[in-house]
Formats: sequence, C-alpha cells, structure tokens
Amino acid sequence: MNYPYAKYGVIHQCKDIPVAFPPDQHQHGQPGIEYVMNPLPISENPNYVGTGKLKGKVAIITGGDSGIGRAVAIAFAKEGADLVIVYLNEHRDAQDTERRIRQLGRKCLLLPVDVRSPGFASYIVDSTLKAFGKIDILINNAGVQYFQTSLLDISEEQLRNTFEVNILSFILLTKAVLPHLRPGSSIVNTASVTAYLGNDTLMDYSSTKGAIVSFTRALARNLAPQCIRVNAVAPGPVWTPLNPASIPPERVAVFGRDVPLGRAAQPYELAPTYVLLASDDGSYITGTTIHINGGQMVTD
Repeated sequence: MNYPYAKYGVIHQCKDIPVAFPPDQHQHGQPGIEYVMNPLPISENPNYVGTGKLKGKVAIITGGDSGIGRAVAIAFAKEGADLVIVYLNEHRDAQDTERRIRQLGRKCLLLPVDVRSPGFASYIVDSTLKAFGKIDILINNAGVQYFQTSLLDISEEQLRNTFEVNILSFILLTKAVLPHLRPGSSIVNTASVTAYLGNDTLMDYSSTKGAIVSFTRALARNLAPQCIRVNAVAPGPVWTPLNPASIPPERVAVFGRDVPLGRAAQPYELAPTYVLLASDDGSYITGTTIHINGGQMVTD
C-alpha cells in the first residue's frame, strides 16, 4: 500500500491515516487555520456517495470553514443540502469549503461573523432566510479551547470568551433559529469527550462541553412535542486547526496516541454521524449524545 502520510510519522495499521504529527506548527490565535496544517486534515471520504438524504434542505453550520464543520458541510452537500457556513475570519479556509460545496452542485453562503458579537444570531438567521427562504438544520459547532495547567492561570477574560463561544452562542443561535424550524427539523450540537472524562488542562473548555450535553438533553425534551429533534456528538481527539492553535507542540506530536485505536480521528470520520442525526435516518433519535472517540470508555 502507498502511504502518502508516512513522512509525518507512524501510519495507523488499519488505515492510511497519520498517527504522529510534526510538533513545530503551533499557531497563534483561535480557532486556527487549516490550510497551514501539516499534514492537512482529511475532510472528505472519496468513497462516500450521497443518496439524497438531505435533498432540498438548508443547513447552518457554525465553525463550518474547517475541521469537523468542513467535513460535515461536504457530506451534507453530497446528500443534497445547501449550506450556510458561519466562521470568524478564516477566509481562505472558508472559500476552500465553499468551492468544494459548489463543485458538488450545491449552493453555499459564507457568513464571516463573531459569535460573541451583539446581534450575531439575528444576522445569521436573516441572511439565511434572505438567501434560501428557510432553515431546516442547525449544526452548533463553533468552539475555542485554551491550554492551562492551573485554574489559577485561567483569566476572567479567557473564561468569558470560552463560555461565550462554546455554549452561549449555541443557545442564542438556537433561540433565533427556532421560530423558523418545522416538524422534522434537526439541531446537532458538537460536544466533546471532555464533558465525560474531563481534561485537567482544559478545565473551562470541559465545563462548556458538559453544559452542551445538558442543553441538548433539556432542549430535546422541550421540543419533542414539536417533532424537532436535538442531539449532540461528543468527539474524542480529532485533527483540526483548534489543536495546533491551542496545545503545546510536544502534545501536538503525540496527539490522539493515548486512545485505544491509537490515533486521532480525521474530520471526515465524524461526518456520517451528523448526517444520521440531521436526516430522517435518525427520526427516532433525540436527546442523545453519540460518542466518536476512538474507544475511550465513558458513562452518561
């Protein structure tokens, strides 16, 4: 087998996927830039063939320019959805995502917006309705994380920023989208394995991910009478720009090696689960968090 990623380190025994990563790629500023990563994340499975599961649907994806968001957007496009990609300022990454969506024959609206800014949710909803006339799916996926070895090192500014991006934006955008959803609509929130296992160097991040799980459960019960489903995905380590932008280089080099499968996930490996939860295939799934974490054992 030809291993194009071999120069980056050990190759996983089951797949042609990198296990080790060059440590000298720390980025300054979050949520990070994908096009400078080494190696690039794998956003698309070329063997994934859509079957129209989301035909005619309109989906909003926050953090959709790169990482998990990009992979979900591509899979959604293959299933027939038009996309609204919300991102901060990673314009080149967003344009790369838009280009692939259009190659797949779907429409794409790019919305550079800070989800901490006043009125951001109304702006996203109004722009989506103007472009497409409806909203069917909301993927709350934007996130930041900051490595700190002590709670004493977490500033109030960092704490507020983490909570504003990782959970408050989810609630505010969902609130703005909700009046436009109909029976059969779906909301999917990106949580994390850290909500269940904790992470001693990502204490505020872990807290927000726990809040996402609780928000998902509560909102699912609230919206069940309207036949609007709400679920979450809790990834383990995934090779996305957030990691070289937030963790020390020595940890980048071995990122994901400590899970049972022995490697970090690639973004495309998560995308089919979002398709399941957004489509009629998941019509009896609500209030659930699906774990995609390489075999780490968690308890709800």
